[in-house]
Amino acid sequence: MKILIQGGRVLNPADGTDQLADIAIASGRIIGIDRLPQDFAPQRTIDASGCWVLPGLVDLGVRLREPGQEHAHMLESELAAAVAGGVTSLVCPPDTDPVLDEPGLVEMLRFRASRLRQSRVFPLGALTRNLQGEVLTEMASLTESGCVGFSQADVVVRNTQVLQRAFQYAATFGYTVWLRPEDAWLGGGVAAAGPLATRMGLSGVPVLAETIAIMTIIELMKVTGARVHLCRLSSAAAVELVRQAKADGLPLTCDVSINSLHLTEVDMGYFDSRARLNPPLRQQADRTALRAALADGTIDALVSDHNPIDEDAKVLPFAEAEPGATGVELLLALALKWAQEDGVPLLQALGTVTSRPAAVLGDALGTLSASAGQIVPGGVADLCVWDPAVEWAVEAQELVSQGKHTPFEGVRLQGRVRATVVDGQVAYEAERNRVAQPA
Repeated sequence: MKILIQGGRVLNPADGTDQLADIAIASGRIIGIDRLPQDFAPQRTIDASGCWVLPGLVDLGVRLREPGQEHAHMLESELAAAVAGGVTSLVCPPDTDPVLDEPGLVEMLRFRASRLRQSRVFPLGALTRNLQGEVLTEMASLTESGCVGFSQADVVVRNTQVLQRAFQYAATFGYTVWLRPEDAWLGGGVAAAGPLATRMGLSGVPVLAETIAIMTIIELMKVTGARVHLCRLSSAAAVELVRQAKADGLPLTCDVSINSLHLTEVDMGYFDSRARLNPPLRQQADRTALRAALADGTIDALVSDHNPIDEDAKVLPFAEAEPGATGVELLLALALKWAQEDGVPLLQALGTVTSRPAAVLGDALGTLSASAGQIVPGGVADLCVWDPAVEWAVEAQELVSQGKHTPFEGVRLQGRVRATVVDGQVAYEAERNRVAQPA
């Protein structure tokens, strides 16, 4: 389809572009920016007057709950939520049911996702079989089936020797290991360790649980040469370890969730299970350090940490509730809220959800690697049309995702997605309040 996006403010963080321009799209590619081909005859025109035209968002942390919940049509609903939030590419962890530790499961997920023609799905394969931390998976076969890296999701590898072997294997073939840093023995609590958790009678997770795990990972990286991505940093101490490791030249990247960027432990309120999260919300000083580190590039990307949880698993006493929250539809609005509050330049803030996460994935994106998270002539036509004038309040029941639990319910946000284009096709239109149907 030939599409013309007309009259929008084109913002491309990768090269600093900020201009009013039209964009011409044909055969899934951008064929013109500002100066369009003379013979271009669009089949569809999107009026972007007063709107921003951005690269499609790249979200490095989205749970789709499939395979495992096919009966609930979770893949359809969560990919619909992704494009409603302007996310055109997403990375999903392997802690599905069954676990993504076999090539056939990965191929099935990618096939079903491609049929929907919504957000692009890039799976992480399991680092160990069934995430049990004992036997390594066949990483080569999983990579051939489409995995962009290998992860344990939230499951800790207790045996350091197994982790070392995984790093050695990954380093040999150039794979990236994605880990959420948490010590097996110090983790396992339900809130950040401190006076508040103590007063509330909740089991605490100390900062040491994160920093000891990071120090172990860094030492293994030095020995093996493995490339590692740390998922969901939550503390100021973790930021300093990462900053030093990067200064030392280690191939280390990391991300932070919208939850840790905006919230603190006090947002647990009176045992509000919507704020039951992994990693747990920490103190104000930690949040301040995370925001500064995202701004200065120590933290590479901002992620939604989207995890749709059903009513029965969430509406429980705080310590018993399943951790996680819905967030993929809120990612861009919350990134811009942070930028406004901290005085971060607009293009710099947009980069944390577009070009910078795309750079983390790098060559793993395959044919998309040259243009993902960017707006460039000849590049893939993954775009988000954003209306910055819309002010709205988060209402859980109005979210597209099946997960209706978010700690941001009631928060007023500025700006909303008007349209999302994936591979040159309109995948979402706010005006019609619908998502494009599968072909």
